[in-house]
Amino acid sequence: MAPGLEAFGFEAPLRQRELLPAWQQRSAAVPEAEPSRRASAPSIRHIRERRALPTTIATRRARYAALVEAEATRQGVDAELVHAVIRAESSYRPRAESPAGARGLMQLMPATARRFGVTDRWSPAENLRGGIAYLKFLIKHFDGDLSLVLAAYNAGEGAVAKFGNQIPPYRETRTYVRRVLGFLGSG
Repeated sequence: MAPGLEAFGFEAPLRQRELLPAWQQRSAAVPEAEPSRRASAPSIRHIRERRALPTTIATRRARYAALVEAEATRQGVDAELVHAVIRAESSYRPRAESPAGARGLMQLMPATARRFGVTDRWSPAENLRGGIAYLKFLIKHFDGDLSLVLAAYNAGEGAVAKFGNQIPPYRETRTYVRRVLGFLGSG
């Protein structure tokens, strides 16, 4: 299991099909954390008790919710997982661009966009189609292990393979995995 996921109460790799039921079950069962642990990593209980999304993110999410739901359903990927990835990647800004050249809602790199048939990375519909197709590929490739799926989405499946199918020891990737998991179930 990836280091740091135990802070979220997961004893085994989380599979996509188990995502929301496991999240809800663990959020109700996690005991109060010690003060020192609470400072280093939020517990699921802490995450579940957060207030609603910030207004700007909630407004942007609502703008793309129907498109996300339709494409996620069409491709058989959990829509809440897609929403969590979008929130971490672009905060629902379709014109977001990273210094590395990733673009759009799901921050597709040029090679990933080509690989999944995306010709216009700025188009929210195409970006979502390609990004969700990539998530679907990663879910199948890593047998639904959500921590590896997220690590590969961030660092590439080659980086995950290079480190023996474990989360690469990159601070950014480890933070990203925890961040996306934290967004799951928080709206």
